[in-house]
Amino acid sequence: MDADIVVVGAGSVGLAAGFFLAQRGARVVLVDEGEPPHTLGSHHGSTRLTRTAYGEGAAYIPLLLRARTLWRELEQLSGELLFEPCGVLNLGVADSPFLAQAALSAAQYGLALEPQTAAGIETRWPGWRLPPEWRGGYEPEAGVLYCERALAAWRRLGKEGGARLLAGQAVTGLRVRPGRVEVERADGSRLSAAKALVCAGQRVAPLLAQLGLTLPLQRVRKTFAWYEADPGRYGPEVFPGFSAVLADAIYYGFPTLEGAGLKLGRHDGGQPLAPGEPLAPFGAFEEDRAELDAFVQARLPGVGEFIEGKTCHYIRTPDEHFILDRHPEHDQVYFASACSGHGFKFAGVLGELFAHWMLDGDPGFDLAPFRLGRFE
Repeated sequence: MDADIVVVGAGSVGLAAGFFLAQRGARVVLVDEGEPPHTLGSHHGSTRLTRTAYGEGAAYIPLLLRARTLWRELEQLSGELLFEPCGVLNLGVADSPFLAQAALSAAQYGLALEPQTAAGIETRWPGWRLPPEWRGGYEPEAGVLYCERALAAWRRLGKEGGARLLAGQAVTGLRVRPGRVEVERADGSRLSAAKALVCAGQRVAPLLAQLGLTLPLQRVRKTFAWYEADPGRYGPEVFPGFSAVLADAIYYGFPTLEGAGLKLGRHDGGQPLAPGEPLAPFGAFEEDRAELDAFVQARLPGVGEFIEGKTCHYIRTPDEHFILDRHPEHDQVYFASACSGHGFKFAGVLGELFAHWMLDGDPGFDLAPFRLGRFE
C-alpha cells in the first residue's frame, strides 16, 4: 500500500488532519485538485470569524473549546499571526432564537458574553446605526482567523512531519478492495491505503455515491466584498467582527484588517450549483452587490466606497449542521462534509478528532448530532 491513510481533499479539514496524522507517525498522503491554499473550495477570502458562545447549537461547544486551544498551539508552532482578538458581536431582534441560544451556550459553559442594547452598541461602537428593537451579545474572547495563513501553516508543518501532498489532480474514483481503499485521480493514476478520509467539499457526495451512500448536500454560490473604512472607526481595536441575524437575511462582517477594508458577506441565500459547475464571477447577478450595499448604507454609516467583490461556495445540508461520519458498510472510509458556511473555525479540532478516530478508534467527542443517519 502507498500509505496508512489517504486524505481526499487538502482543504481546511484535510490539511489539519494530515498534520495531526503525521504528528502521530502515520504514513499519510493527501490528494487535492489544486495547490492549497487555493480558490477552488471554501477556505479562501483571507478571514473567518471564530466564536464560542454559539447560536447554532450547544452540540458545537465542546468542539469549539478544543478548537480555541488548537488555534493558539498552531500560532506557536508556525510562528504566524493566525488570530485577531477583536471580539465578535452577534446582532438580532430581541426575541431572536440565535441570540437566545448563544446566551444559553455561554451560561452553560461559563463563556464571556456581554448583552447589549441598540443604544449601547451605537455608543460603544459608533460605526453602527441600528433600529431600537435590536439587541446584541458581545463575545470579547472571539475574533478573526486568517484562513489561508492557517492552511499554509498546516501544509508546511505536515510536510515537515512526513505528510505527502499530491496536488493538481482531482480524485475521480473511490473503491474499497480487500484490506485497502483505492483512489483514482483524473490522470488515471491510483494509490491505495488502509483507510481513507474523504473531505473534498463538492466532490464528497459524488465520490461516496460510488460506495452506495447518498448525502443530501447542496452546493451554493456565495459572494462577499470589501468596502473602504477608516481604521480609527472600523479597525480591530475599535470595531468587532459581527453576525447579524435578521428576519429576512443573515449577514456577517469583519473590521478593516491590514488596510484591506471592511469585509461583508451574506450567509443565507445564494445560487444553487451542481458539483463541478463553474462559479459565475462577482457581479454576474444584480443582488451580488446590491444586497451588500444596502446593508452598508442602512447600518454602517461611516463605511465608504465599494472596493472589490469575490465569490466562493458553501456545501450545505438541509439542517445546516455538519456531517462527520464513517461508512456504515466500509468502516475504513471516513468522511467530513457540508460545514454549511460555518465550519472553518472547527478545522483544527475536526482534523484532530479524525486522526484520533482513524488511529485509535475513538474520535473523543460525541458525534451523534452530526451523523448522516439523522436524515433517514
